Amino acid sequence: MKKYSDLSPSPRIIMTPGPVEVDPRVSRALSYPILGQFDPEFTAIMNETMEMLRELFRTSNRWAYPVDGTSRSGLEAVLTGLIEPGERVLVPIFGRFGYLLAEIAERCGAEVLAIETEWGTVFEPAEVVAAIDRLQPGLVAIVHGETSTGRMQPLAEIGRACRERDVLLVVDAVATIGGAPVETDAWMLDAVIGGTQKCLSVPSGMSPITYNDRVEARLLKRKRIEKGIRPEGYEDADPTSFIRSNYLDLTQLQDYWSPLRLNHHTEATAMLYGLREGLRLALEEGLDERFARHRLHERALTAGLEAMGLERYGDDASKMPIVTCIRIPDGIDGEAVRGQLLADFGIEIASSFGPLKGRIWRIGSMGYSCRKSNILLVLAALEAVLPLHGALIRTGNAIRAALGIYAEEATRRQA
Repeated sequence: MKKYSDLSPSPRIIMTPGPVEVDPRVSRALSYPILGQFDPEFTAIMNETMEMLRELFRTSNRWAYPVDGTSRSGLEAVLTGLIEPGERVLVPIFGRFGYLLAEIAERCGAEVLAIETEWGTVFEPAEVVAAIDRLQPGLVAIVHGETSTGRMQPLAEIGRACRERDVLLVVDAVATIGGAPVETDAWMLDAVIGGTQKCLSVPSGMSPITYNDRVEARLLKRKRIEKGIRPEGYEDADPTSFIRSNYLDLTQLQDYWSPLRLNHHTEATAMLYGLREGLRLALEEGLDERFARHRLHERALTAGLEAMGLERYGDDASKMPIVTCIRIPDGIDGEAVRGQLLADFGIEIASSFGPLKGRIWRIGSMGYSCRKSNILLVLAALEAVLPLHGALIRTGNAIRAALGIYAEEATRRQA
């Protein structure tokens, strides 16, 4: 009989755009004793989690809860719940994950109306508003932070335009939630989907979502009514247009998360512990302070990369504060560099997709991974490895440049 060794994954410094290192306090929470999903102690944890998610999303929405599954489960749950066959859905695409939204919408039977802009840029909000007026969609689905290109799309003007035109706006904030401002109410976002494995530093396995009354009204009209029974609140439901998914049916999930606690699935107890702890840590730090921390370490990272002579990719005006993309120097095997960083330093950075594959590296500075020691280590490792692969970089200044940023910030705080 084959014997298997104890599981002992290698420790890593994960500087990708996700997943990232899990905060040790989250790991501790994941090990706590399991409670029954209807135990009053556990339902109290559910209620606290919803309260904290409202703060994270900066919303007064009634509905803010996690969907069990990776971030894609949240995206599919929202789009499956809202899109009826034949629905006109506008998807502005500026990277890989815009194509994902378009694919999910197409699978829901939508008439997908895609507009695209060059990778490495974002849309001027007026471009999206003009497309809404020209194409007359019922729903717009857009990515906030596109990790494939390291760009972040402004949303306030788009949200206001959608609200004025009675168009629903669904936002993929998987990469930005907890690391950059996501102003659900102020930007008039109807539904927002987040992720755990990036700026919240919780393992992948839940997708926090929030949505407003406009979305709920659409969902209730698609509620599946059993045996002709029409419970209060579902009088207008159309029995021919019910949500086809059972697991991702938001009308059932919100009944599960409501005081009714109607049984839909067995909650992922340990994952909820981890999410609650990740949320607690984010709120304890303070969201504005957390966003400032991410911007500080981004500045130190980019200063060090510039000191080496590496070229950033993309439009700086729309750069994400949590993902930095750099062009791979001409003639350099990007995968060989990544492999040596991992083998010799235990550091993982990311490559990219599609037209950018082999052209850029993506360095994430997210959540628990976003700390001074990690920034300095990745700079030192790059400075050591790149010349071994023939890259002509300036050596000896990267760490000094990053430390200069940290010294400036320390002086500012003391003033």
